[in-house]
Amino acid sequence: MNPEQPISPFQLEHTPQVPELLYKLQCSIVLSTFQAGKIVTLSPINEDRITQLARNFNRPMGITFTDNYEKLAIACENEVIQLKNSEILAKNYPKKPNTYSNMYFPMSTNYTGKLDLHDLSYGTDNELYAINTLFSCISTFDNDYNFKSYWKPDFITELKPEDRCHLNGMAMKDGKPKYVTAFNTGNTAKSWQKDLTKTGVLIDVDTNEIILSGLGMPHTPRFINGKLYLLLSATGQLVEVDIENKSYTEVINLNGFVRGMSFYKDYIFIGLSKLRQNSSSFAHLDVAKFSNYAGVAIVHLPTKSYQGLLKYKTSVDEIYDLEILPDFLRPNILNNFTETHRQAILADDSCYWIG
Repeated sequence: MNPEQPISPFQLEHTPQVPELLYKLQCSIVLSTFQAGKIVTLSPINEDRITQLARNFNRPMGITFTDNYEKLAIACENEVIQLKNSEILAKNYPKKPNTYSNMYFPMSTNYTGKLDLHDLSYGTDNELYAINTLFSCISTFDNDYNFKSYWKPDFITELKPEDRCHLNGMAMKDGKPKYVTAFNTGNTAKSWQKDLTKTGVLIDVDTNEIILSGLGMPHTPRFINGKLYLLLSATGQLVEVDIENKSYTEVINLNGFVRGMSFYKDYIFIGLSKLRQNSSSFAHLDVAKFSNYAGVAIVHLPTKSYQGLLKYKTSVDEIYDLEILPDFLRPNILNNFTETHRQAILADDSCYWIG
């Protein structure tokens, strides 16, 4: 009898058309999996094959790029790390020269403590905004404090480390936070855990008005082509919001726990997560019988049609966030765990790898 083949980590399968689509779009996918402690890049080698690169980070959640993709920020367990891109350093990477299209390496860190940061976005002048779930507010960062409160819902009476409403998602507009999602409007510690599939809300940051209520675990509000979309994790839906009429319509149901999405050239890329087996809350979700894997679903927005799937067979159970990285087909991301990033020197007019 033949010995069993070992199971390789981060084993990935996909529908046949996915590599061709990514290669046609000339883009890579960057995703965060806090469960596996990784930032993963998925890139097309050609029209038939996809390659991936996984880097260790401490419980990575929200990820965001600046508009020119020169900077990447990652919300981790105790810190927000900002990384700088360099195509020259990538070309001369000592371990694999002339292999990578670009490289992001750590440049600065804000030590936040365990705030349970969720969505993260660059705004005007590249200021970072983060959903501070533990303190139920939107935060910014400086060099004097672990965080500065930018906004909180008006039903939250005081900032305390109690995760009162499970604030989680943030949609940016004109360089500022405009809409947020939360699991309820409670004002006591972890009040959202009761009836969490029926009490979610979408809130206007400027007016504190509740635009939608009764949502099933809403996540990831995003403006796409001037319209607001969000994910309903409990029901597997991508929905389009009619802000004026305070209603929404389903774009597509992916029959899975949806969280994290990014739009590029008519396509929406949506993260799918496996449900936590020991969670009594998740066991009663509408998608419980379908959510048995993690991956990325691809939807063609103009036709509202399903276009393909990347599916993890090993290692990755939950995805929090994902972004599309245009024009870079072999990106590399360095963490701050090893000596490699310390050998990269970027000055204002030159860059070097030192021994």
